Amino acid sequence: MATTAPLRGAAAPATSGSASTEQPDFSVRHLWKIFGARAASIPGDESMRNLSGPEILEKTGCVTAVRDMSFDVARGEVFVVMGLSGSGKSTLVRCLTRLIEPTAGEVRLEGQDITTLSDGALRDLRRRKISMVFQHFGLLPHRSVLGNVSYGLEVRGMGKAERLARAQEVIELVGLHGYDRRYPDQLSGGMQQRVGLARALAGDPDVLLFDEPFSALDPLIRRDMQAEVIRLHKDMGKTMIFITHDLSEALKLGDRILIMRHGELVQIGTGDELVGAPADDYVADFVSEVPRADVLTLRWVARPATPGQGDDLGPTLPSTMIIRDAVPTILSSPSPVRVLDGDTPLGVVDRDDVLKLINVSRDSVALADAGTPR
Repeated sequence: MATTAPLRGAAAPATSGSASTEQPDFSVRHLWKIFGARAASIPGDESMRNLSGPEILEKTGCVTAVRDMSFDVARGEVFVVMGLSGSGKSTLVRCLTRLIEPTAGEVRLEGQDITTLSDGALRDLRRRKISMVFQHFGLLPHRSVLGNVSYGLEVRGMGKAERLARAQEVIELVGLHGYDRRYPDQLSGGMQQRVGLARALAGDPDVLLFDEPFSALDPLIRRDMQAEVIRLHKDMGKTMIFITHDLSEALKLGDRILIMRHGELVQIGTGDELVGAPADDYVADFVSEVPRADVLTLRWVARPATPGQGDDLGPTLPSTMIIRDAVPTILSSPSPVRVLDGDTPLGVVDRDDVLKLINVSRDSVALADAGTPR
């Protein structure tokens, strides 16, 4: 088991499967997706439930892509699902809209179980409640940017003038002003993905699903698109479920992150929870090269004041501040900085605490690099 970095002088933050006490936008309970001839019998078979995916494959010939998955996504949350290739994350997101039919379990959107919907009701939900942005843009080559963005509204039956006005509005929103008459083959990859994003936004859905939408883009374009998603979320407050295999992308975008392995949920938590208290060696390895000072908050390094430290303590900082952002204040203070959880004193941090953390992070990255074949 990997060594974690709990608080000194306070309990480590708990990893939570639920983001809010309010009704979540999405609520997934005991979701299974199994491919194979005997798939339907496996979730209810107690002799199978304790077997691993490879063991089930050997015993039945069935592939367990999603295994007994339960989690909630709060309204307005950016919820990231990540894992290596073959972990089941893309199958999971497709089960959320029944693009792939779940084998067992519930998927509730705003309290309604979509696994029970008729074909007509499911089509209406996809048109009005949920939109999806795929890795491959899927633009219609014979339609302009305006035509692609307005297509979903046309299928919905919206009048021409209204749908073109709405499409023009979201084209402006995603930064494609002046490109509305261009065709997909006249656009760069990043611009095509912006068209896909505009198309998803045009119907004003409650939830946006992203299935590794930026993995085929160049690094600089990918960074721009990540910033675009952050901006749009800030402006619009949409619930977003984002699939990725890139940890840096997950940490940048996600309010919370779910890590999958072999179709199973390994850990759900905020970025600092995953880095500071990984659930097992798999997660610890995943986050081993993350600069801890860039992710962890002061809560993770706060410690009780030592005897004699009283009125001489320095300035105060909130426990939610990222350590990297707190470094200038801590290093410039002649006395330990007080860390507050709201109005409640949590502990203190001094320059030695911060420098030790930064040096440990650098040493971890150096060791990882030394062990990586060139």
